[in-house]
Parts: sequence; C-alpha cells; structure tokens
Amino acid sequence: MKDIIKDCKDTKITISEMVLPNHTNNLDTLFGGKLMYWMDMAAAICAHKNTKKISVTASVDNITFKSPIFKGDIVTITAYITRVFNTSMEIFIEATSQNSKSQKSVICNSAFFTFVTLNNDRKPVKSIEVKPKTKEEKKLYDGALRRRQLRLILAGKMKPEEANELKSIFN
Repeated sequence: MKDIIKDCKDTKITISEMVLPNHTNNLDTLFGGKLMYWMDMAAAICAHKNTKKISVTASVDNITFKSPIFKGDIVTITAYITRVFNTSMEIFIEATSQNSKSQKSVICNSAFFTFVTLNNDRKPVKSIEVKPKTKEEKKLYDGALRRRQLRLILAGKMKPEEANELKSIFN
C-alpha cells in the first residue's frame, strides 16, 4: 500500500474562544494556563484531523506570552502539522487575540507542540506524512529536525554529538 502524504495546509485547524470572567486573573487578563489548555486542545484536534487516531502530547516548546489577553477578547488559535517523524509530529500553534471593541488583532503567542500517535493498544505508531508547499511551511519544515534534536538533547534522549543538524549552529 502506498504511503499517504498530506499537504501541511490540509492539517490546519482554527478554534476561537471568548475570554470570560472565570478565565481571568485579578488584572482581568487571561490566565496563562487557560491559554495553554486551549493551545493543547487545538494541537490535539489538529493531530486527530491528520491521523483519525488518538494522539497525545509529548512535549511543548517554549511558550512566551507576548502580549496580555483581556476579558472580552476573542482568542483564535491556529494549528497545523509542520513535520512528521518516526512516531511523533511537530505542530505549530499561533494564538491571536482580538479586542471586541477596537477589532484590533494581535499575535499573542506561538509555540511548537510535539504529539505522538497511538494505536488501539496505546503503542506509538507512524503518523501520516505532511508536505510543505508555502514559503512559511517550508521554513518550519526545514527547522523541525533541528528543533526535534534540541528537544531530544534536553530530554536526555540524545547525546549532543549525535545531533547532526545542530552541529552547524555550535561549531
């Protein structure tokens, strides 16, 4: 049977949430943990859209909060798979907030999540490959192997000298 390959854009999903009072802290800004929850949920939906199987969060790269999100704002989260590896896939997530009064939109967060696809026995299995088409997709695809190797080194699963893609950065 021929391997299935999808375009990155075919894995893209978008979800939106309104920031309600119970989502906010004493400054009327969104709790960071709530945004991370929404981002993780978007990544899970994205992974499922691609594989139609259960996928679980394996890691989350650096999450930096670039701007506050206020009560009443609309948060829109976009996610798509940048690259598939042996049993893992990297998912790029971008969160924007839109002020409901001014209609001004701001990119408030972006991150990379790694998910692993599981079979019915909860064992990791190969996911469906993705192929980048746009300039941005190709840039993210090309950088995914370096990010993966860095994740593996930080997790103690790879020795730095084995990270061929990172050698050019450090040498």
